[in-house]
Parts: sequence; structure tokens; C-alpha cells
Amino acid sequence: MEYLNFKLIIASVLYSVIGISILMLSFFVIDKLTPGTLWKEIIEEHNMALAIMAAAFMIAVALIISSAIHG
Repeated sequence: MEYLNFKLIIASVLYSVIGISILMLSFFVIDKLTPGTLWKEIIEEHNMALAIMAAAFMIAVALIISSAIHG
């Protein structure tokens, strides 16, 4: 039963929710700082370079958040 420590499970879920919300907030900020709408450019205009930039941004911010949470 040592593996089913509910305090650790709740902490993991809470940190996951906080990390995902920070990631979404940072994507929203980048979307507002760039000219045009990222989603429209990626989906409707098929801008592959912008899609790669957005993916790299999301990975970079996710790495920063995960290392900040992990310590």
C-alpha cells in the first residue's frame, strides 16, 4: 500500500494542473504578442514554419515548468 499514497497522488495531479494551466497561459501570451492569430495561420494557411515554432515553444516551456516543479 506504500505505492498508493493519496497525498502524493493529489500532489501529482495538482502540479500537473498547475503546469498545464501555466503552459496554456504562456501560449496565450505568445499568441497575443505575435501578429495575427497562430491557430488561424497554422490550420487555415498551413504555415509549417509557424507550427514548428509553436511546437518548439511549447516543448521549451514544458521543460522549464517540469524542472521547476520537480526541483
